[in-house]
Amino acid sequence: MTIPSLFPAVACVQFAIALGAVERNLQEAERLIDRFGPTPGALLVLPEMWATGFDYGRTAELGRRAPEILAAMQRLAAQHNVYLAGTLTDPPDDGGLPTNTLAVVGPQGVIGRVAKQHLFTYWQEDRYYQGGEAAPLIRTPHGPLAGLVCYDLRFPEVARRQVFAGGRLLAASAEWPLSRVDHWRTLVRARAIENQVFVAAANGCGRTGDMEMAGHSMIVAPDGTVLQAAGAESAVIGCTLDDSLIDEQRRRFYPAGDQRWHASDRDKIRSLEALRADLALIRHQGSRVAFTNGCFDILHAGHVSYLEAARRTADCLVVGLNTDDSVRGLKGPGRPVNNEADRARVLAALGCVDFIVFFADPTPIRLITALLPDILVKGADYREEQIVGAPEVKAAGGRVVRIAFEHDHSTTGLIDRIRTAW
Repeated sequence: MTIPSLFPAVACVQFAIALGAVERNLQEAERLIDRFGPTPGALLVLPEMWATGFDYGRTAELGRRAPEILAAMQRLAAQHNVYLAGTLTDPPDDGGLPTNTLAVVGPQGVIGRVAKQHLFTYWQEDRYYQGGEAAPLIRTPHGPLAGLVCYDLRFPEVARRQVFAGGRLLAASAEWPLSRVDHWRTLVRARAIENQVFVAAANGCGRTGDMEMAGHSMIVAPDGTVLQAAGAESAVIGCTLDDSLIDEQRRRFYPAGDQRWHASDRDKIRSLEALRADLALIRHQGSRVAFTNGCFDILHAGHVSYLEAARRTADCLVVGLNTDDSVRGLKGPGRPVNNEADRARVLAALGCVDFIVFFADPTPIRLITALLPDILVKGADYREEQIVGAPEVKAAGGRVVRIAFEHDHSTTGLIDRIRTAW
């Protein structure tokens, strides 16, 4: 299979974003791009929320203008025969919180999206948006494109996964403040150096609302050389891309391709005493802990989807696992099918599970009161008043999250089908 080469050129469009002023921002982006005169086939990266800014009070209203913004991007792309990448408020179909989504648009329309993974809670972004569930590569006519949105720059594993999957160009769209401009410059170069990819990072500049943005958009080569850099004012910077520079760097060494498995999943299985010590350190740094519990006798797709959703509610997930005696007391003498050590070992292999701790009682109330998680997770088939530990967690300042099962599976049903078949 032939891997398509990179975009022939890349550019970053930098300007001061006026909060909520869609028409004004569209006009400014168009003015700058027209004046720059981009190379046909080039990728032009726009700042984060380039058409609206973070106008939190009007998030839903501005989200409804996403089709209009995408249409304007397509019109500009067709006019100049280029591709545009920039983020916008992307409302979900289920009526929940929108995502802050990097959309890549060509002359024929949208060719890919990647949602911001890490929301900047310091600016209360998590109150108005939800994080993306994954950061896939965007397949373009000029090869796979990796994408990061602002705060994602601080999480090297996001870019690393995209580059390992085949990304050779990383587009970053940001609203990065002037107060942390040194971090911006360092992180953009770091993502290029550690992954040996081109990085085109577009930032806003000037005052947006009450915040002064840093500007200093950058295009960086795979060895960390800054090919183009803007200052603090509105500007468009651009350059051609030499695909051979990537292969030249990677022939000598390629850290992003070294994906050896160094973890020991057995270490996730902890005693209560050891777990409390682990969580004390985690919480001291401001991270949130989620807790759920179950027998997890024969692990199935419903369990996995539920645990993934539980993990997304916090920064780590603790699973309270019934001991064998506890399962027998709940399910009868024929259960569990798998002993507690085997059940724990299988759960520990799931990436969404951070810790496992056993409990021998009929309910996990003693475990919950000992840990007092920030988030107590249970299936949506339980009403909140039925959930063991809910009053205690809420009294300590935590909250309860009820999650619906995505798959119609049950361990008992699986066992019954196996008995019928045999």
